[in-house]
Amino acid sequence: MKTLILTTLLVTTVSMPAFAAGGMDGMAMPAPSSAKAAPSDSGLTNAVVKRVDASTGMVTLQHEALKNVNMPPMTMAFKVKDAAMARQVHVGDKVRVRIESMEGMMTIVRMEKSGTP
Repeated sequence: MKTLILTTLLVTTVSMPAFAAGGMDGMAMPAPSSAKAAPSDSGLTNAVVKRVDASTGMVTLQHEALKNVNMPPMTMAFKVKDAAMARQVHVGDKVRVRIESMEGMMTIVRMEKSGTP
């Protein structure tokens, strides 16, 4: 029994380097892609603009659940990261937003108009 185990180990050990030393000819390798992957929209949440106050940089949204900040659906005012965001939307606009906690305040860091609430 000891001889069988020792022979099996010896055969395996000796044959493995021969396999590993073989070339990679004939192996299908995917060509590297120069195209970048499309950005994921998984971090965006559907919402409807309810109020805009460009002077304070606040936008009130009726939004779906904000999974990344663990917030249920509700209507709430958010600070915008960039004041230009508040000037680009109007009451009633359907948007997709990314909300993050920045310096202790829930902030819209990305907002784009969409066709669905």
